[in-house]
Amino acid sequence: MRVLILGGDGYLGWPTAMDFAAKGHDVWVMDNYMRRNIARETCSEALMPNPNLHDRAEIFHALTGGKIHVVVGNCADYRLLSKVFVECQPETVIHYAEQPSAPYSMRGFDEARLTFNNNLNATFNLIWAVMEHAPSCHIVKLGTMGEYGTPNIDIEEGWLEVEHNGRKDKFLFPRQAGSLYHTTKVLDTDLLWFYVRTHGLRVTDLMQGPVYGLASEQSEMDERLLPNFHYDDIFGTVVNRFLVQAVASVPLTIYGKGGQTRGYLNLKDTLQCVELAMNTPVEPGKLRILNQFTEQFSVKQLAEKVQRVGNAMGLNVQIKNIDNPRKELEEHYYNAKHYGLLEMGLKPHYMTEEVIAEMLEMVARYKSGIDRNKIEPRVRWKQQS
Repeated sequence: MRVLILGGDGYLGWPTAMDFAAKGHDVWVMDNYMRRNIARETCSEALMPNPNLHDRAEIFHALTGGKIHVVVGNCADYRLLSKVFVECQPETVIHYAEQPSAPYSMRGFDEARLTFNNNLNATFNLIWAVMEHAPSCHIVKLGTMGEYGTPNIDIEEGWLEVEHNGRKDKFLFPRQAGSLYHTTKVLDTDLLWFYVRTHGLRVTDLMQGPVYGLASEQSEMDERLLPNFHYDDIFGTVVNRFLVQAVASVPLTIYGKGGQTRGYLNLKDTLQCVELAMNTPVEPGKLRILNQFTEQFSVKQLAEKVQRVGNAMGLNVQIKNIDNPRKELEEHYYNAKHYGLLEMGLKPHYMTEEVIAEMLEMVARYKSGIDRNKIEPRVRWKQQS
């Protein structure tokens, strides 16, 4: 299959590119290095050094014989994106090309504007490129479970049937995002749903929970192929941050009470989910929404898991509750459905003690590169007066 991966340099994009190329697909990746650049601007660089996209593709080719076509450019530039579509003629587009950090989007006006403009323009341009150049193409869009917020009812898989005054209808599940980043993802879903209804696009929107992990099958061949692993307060997901804190002898920082509960999944399962979505495209005029996670944990439970495994390895892991820099419920009901991908064949990698130990061991190999100044929260949702 001809596959175009937008955001192909990212934490998820690069492993996806390698995985698909290794399985024989004709893979194109496009990225403008925005995440690398804003990570440098905010002193939030990744733990492991990562070669640029061209070098990564050459290393991968030398090791496997697989080819990944690389385009360095901005998806918010519609003319360039159109040119790539004409050349690639994708059958599937995997859309990762967004500013992915909630804290970054709440840092100030410039960061908020960049997040808003990039995320909405990238999605809007993708929609039009598909309509103009590849109308039968299947869009697989990475959404986020953060779109739903923490409602006091069960979170259904994308849709909600409502009965009102004796009549029934089905609507997108109500969204109440907790950051500007998550709000742009809500707007993405609304944009896609409009064009699905109006122009008959084929879209799968993956509502993904926070991802953890360092390695994929391909990166185990050569550590230069590792994903961009961030552990800081701006780009690092909570599990990855806890792993680095444990290795660096920094107390695991729980924001507030630690009851914040979300659905999590291993990086390897992200690859599975995206492949399952790609291999089972929806019919024209359909928006399929899948909740993409395998297990639910509170932040406190995650910290205790890492502490237990770390202490068994002799790391002397401590836990510290700190003032919550975010505006969010710290104790709440959370029950999200996630049956679609399991029915499609997802074989989960669960967060066992063995998995945590393996990740800690790998992080420890890069211990000398850990910058402790990147761990404490530097962004507050509400600015201090």
